[in-house]
Amino acid sequence: MKILFFYISILFCVIAAKAQQTKSFKVIDSVQKNGLANLQDSLLFANAHYKIGEGYRYRILADSAYYHYHKAEQIYRKLKKKFKIAITLYGIAVIQKDEKDFTGSEVTSVEAIALLNQLEKTNEVDKYKSFLFNNLGLVFDQLELYDESIAYHKNALALKRTLKGNTKATIDNSKNNLALSYKNSGQFQLALDFYGQILKNKNLVNERPDFYALVLDNYAHTLYLSKKKDELPGLYLKALRICDSLDNSAASYNSIVINQHLAEYYNDKNQKDSAKYYAYRAKDISEQYHNDDLLKSLLLLSKIEEGNAAAKYLKDYIALSDSLQKAERTIRNKFARIKYETNQIEQENIRIARERLWLLIISIILIITSFLIYSVVTQRNKNKELKFIQQQQETNEEIYNLMLSQQDNIEEARTLEKKRVSQELHDGVLGRLFGTRLSLDSLNMGTSAEAINTRSQYISELKTIEEDIRKVSHELNTDFVAGSGFMDIIKTLIETQTKAYGFDYELNNNEIDWEEASNKTKIHIYRIIQESLQNIYKHAKATLVKISFEVKNNVFCLTINDNGTGFDVNKAKKGIGLKNINSRVVEIKGDLTIKSELNKGTTIKIKVKTD
Repeated sequence: MKILFFYISILFCVIAAKAQQTKSFKVIDSVQKNGLANLQDSLLFANAHYKIGEGYRYRILADSAYYHYHKAEQIYRKLKKKFKIAITLYGIAVIQKDEKDFTGSEVTSVEAIALLNQLEKTNEVDKYKSFLFNNLGLVFDQLELYDESIAYHKNALALKRTLKGNTKATIDNSKNNLALSYKNSGQFQLALDFYGQILKNKNLVNERPDFYALVLDNYAHTLYLSKKKDELPGLYLKALRICDSLDNSAASYNSIVINQHLAEYYNDKNQKDSAKYYAYRAKDISEQYHNDDLLKSLLLLSKIEEGNAAAKYLKDYIALSDSLQKAERTIRNKFARIKYETNQIEQENIRIARERLWLLIISIILIITSFLIYSVVTQRNKNKELKFIQQQQETNEEIYNLMLSQQDNIEEARTLEKKRVSQELHDGVLGRLFGTRLSLDSLNMGTSAEAINTRSQYISELKTIEEDIRKVSHELNTDFVAGSGFMDIIKTLIETQTKAYGFDYELNNNEIDWEEASNKTKIHIYRIIQESLQNIYKHAKATLVKISFEVKNNVFCLTINDNGTGFDVNKAKKGIGLKNINSRVVEIKGDLTIKSELNKGTTIKIKVKTD
């Protein structure tokens, strides 16, 4: 559980570091866009670069880390922030050491220590001085100047022991580095003493398992070099088992050296199979990194293998060694080039920013111009469309007026003809028949039964004819078709439109006498129905339309209802269709009510007084 908790803690630290780096990038972007307003902004800008550099250093991205450290250092120097300059130089020194620019790392570390010595003695100042001493110790160890390395590691250890807070881990790190320098200088007993001090902590294997495996391997290798091999290879194998049980890159990297030490041990014992096994494991893992560890693995295999295989690995060793030496020579000038290229990049960024600003301005002008042109063209097309619709409506109204006038002429002619036929029947035929009946009635004085019966039949038949003619005359004289012509026109309109638009309809007339309505009212009702059907087709997606007419208390009422999608009445009041309907209702001094619910349909109700 402790191991699990340890790695969960590491995971959270990595996530927090990435989040902080993302935040720092946002700060830099903001400053680059808006410029530096004051010293506080400059400090924020420098801090952001420093934090990004830290993130890249821990991810072993040396070039990117150095670039951001260098940017931070430039601003800190302008602001005369000595402590900030020193900790930034420490980051640069570590990168230089890792990239084997040992001279550069030494110079940078000494400059940083000199800056810290000028500051008031605090816990943070001493902490970074100890880090810098430790870095110098590692640099001189790589240069095989072991006396200087040991002296710097002792200074680092002494300072760390004076620090406040939980410093056990960092003290153990310095002890391990000091012991390593003792081991490399041949002072094996001193190395074993410091390794032993670290390993006395029984909880170390749970608290820092990868570090425990590293120290245990160093301890075992020191025993091997001092010819004390009684505990070997057990200590090696224990360290290797711990590394293999951990799923992280640090443990995997540490296992390279352990496998090399095991291969060296078994080769010394002349156990070639075991020696080859561990040597090849070391080579396979170190190939992921392509550095000095791979170089050591190839040299080890050239000693363990025989014949052509040994020659091949020796050849690979020489080739890789030449490649690494060439890379190291290149690295010595790398950071100087980065400084130069950083200034070049700054100038290039200024130029690009200026070009982007002009590009943005031109793009905005083009977009606005395009929008204006589009608006003008669209408005012209709309105006043309509205003008065409108005002309079409005026033409339709003229046609309808002509239809109504023609219908009035037909109705007037029909009425006159009915009156003429009625008068002719009543005054002509009916009069003559009535006279005939009187004559026959006067002849009814005959005494014979047959004559009486015959006359009675004629008289009865004449009465029947008389009643039939009277009925026809009465019906002809009654104007029962009055007003039916307008409803025929309305019905034709509804049938034609609904068929074209693809929905059903229901029409309820309630036997309204349309003669009481003026032609103007009829025209507007016709147009309102036409406009409503068009709106239903365009917007409602209805399948059924119900249209009804009725008169209540001298008020004529038209209701149009659909089962469409409905709409927000408040938002749709500005539509052309509703404006046209409303203007027509105003023209006939009526009242318009619109009710609509989403997915439940729409109802339009128009009320107009008949008098």
